Amino acid sequence: MMQSSSVSFSSAAGAPLSFRKSPVSSLFKILKEIREDLSGFKCGLANLFLQHTSASLTINENYDSDVRADTETFLNRVVPEGRSAPWKHTLEGPDDMPAHIKSSMFGCALTIPITDGQLNMGTWQGIWLCEHRDAPTARKVVVTLNGI
Repeated sequence: MMQSSSVSFSSAAGAPLSFRKSPVSSLFKILKEIREDLSGFKCGLANLFLQHTSASLTINENYDSDVRADTETFLNRVVPEGRSAPWKHTLEGPDDMPAHIKSSMFGCALTIPITDGQLNMGTWQGIWLCEHRDAPTARKVVVTLNGI
């Protein structure tokens, strides 16, 4: 029998989920919260959707923290920030347009297979919530689970 579940999470107690300000991805807290929901699925898909345009979701190595630092260095070189950057959209601050571009580069949704009640990810894979604004912002992720 096909089953479906949709759960919406925002950061715990209103605290921001942040990529820049924290060396560890805060999204793991969300994964712990849905673990019980995952246990009911033999086979399926988990879709994570971030309801924002200045942050993103991605899967990358989650063991060596240098990967996060190097990723941020790359993003900041490819998409410059600050008042000298060439962006016209600055109504919400000089970091807003770069945040939109970085968000578009990684995207706001992930689909991950569920196998025997667990996310079927590689040993070193982790899910990152990437905060692209200078100040951490409360973020909302909708998690939809489908399968049998």
